[in-house]
Amino acid sequence: MMNKLFEPFNMCGLPLKNRIVMAPMTRRRAENHELAADEMTAEYYRQRSSAGLIVSEGSQISPEGYGYTFTPGCYSQAQIEGWKNVTKAVHENDGKIFIQLWHVGRLSHPLLQPGGKLPLAPSAIKPEGQLLTAEGQKDYVTPKAMTTDEIYKTIKDFGQAAKNAIEAGFDGVEIHGAHGYLVDIFIMDGTNKRDDEFGGSIEKRAKFLFLILDEIGKYLKPDQIGLRLSPKAVRPDASDSTPEKTYGYIIEKLDDYNLAFLHLSEMISPETRMNPDFKSIVPFYRKIYQGTLISCGGHTSKSAELMLQNNEADLIAFGKPFISNPDLAERLKAGVALTLPNKATFYHGGAKGYVDYPICGQ
Repeated sequence: MMNKLFEPFNMCGLPLKNRIVMAPMTRRRAENHELAADEMTAEYYRQRSSAGLIVSEGSQISPEGYGYTFTPGCYSQAQIEGWKNVTKAVHENDGKIFIQLWHVGRLSHPLLQPGGKLPLAPSAIKPEGQLLTAEGQKDYVTPKAMTTDEIYKTIKDFGQAAKNAIEAGFDGVEIHGAHGYLVDIFIMDGTNKRDDEFGGSIEKRAKFLFLILDEIGKYLKPDQIGLRLSPKAVRPDASDSTPEKTYGYIIEKLDDYNLAFLHLSEMISPETRMNPDFKSIVPFYRKIYQGTLISCGGHTSKSAELMLQNNEADLIAFGKPFISNPDLAERLKAGVALTLPNKATFYHGGAKGYVDYPICGQ
């Protein structure tokens, strides 16, 4: 019998009505000049506020952090005002919401960068693949290796975006340190070839992340700050030669920060999760980290309950099921069949596939 998934949870003083987290998911619906969340965004998150905690889609901390068309930012006053509508809608429905702060790093293009400049990265290593621009699909370019001044400016940008997020009414922020974006590629030795204070040893490669945490800590309490990591490489062109050692060092050091949570993303399917031969990375890091731990990636209600019962995680994040099941928490609790999402409407497209999925009983 499942029950722990639906128990209330005290997350560093923030009461959550259950242990279900809505994972951050890019939806690319900020189709306005300001790249700001709008009333439809507010409705989207309001519909899903029965989750114990919502972590919003990635929100770029600066114009330089932009890499996915029509993703909402958190650096301008118009964007702050847009997010205020979202947090108000969630809070009026008794929900809790953190914003994910994001810099895509090299996964951008001059067509998306201010002044047509090259994307920024720790080292000038070109990523594989293509991305969508106003001129259609384009190959990624070789990014610009950041100067020390650009690194410290970006750290300041993270702090200002966090301050903006609190002004917008968010309960806290999650730093996106996963999936091959800027923070992650500083950490990994496959993408960070610097020979200065931000490259070389694990300690130096992790310095960027910890300076961001310190900067945000000037404006927010520790229990308003979360971090997402993906210790197992999720892109073929971004990896670390000793991930357990690298991320083990970082995660052990995080205990000194008393964060709201550590969010570990595995980027796997439910089929992989339920395979008897699958070995999750989460239990390994659970032994290292003393704080609240979120597990994300291919979870079903069964795998979620099992991980909670085994005390391998405190909260379980669901991604795609929340897209097509706004009332996912209620459906899981009632054992109601889930609606499958339409992948064709994951990105762009206005209300279709965004705020028009059915809610049980309505």
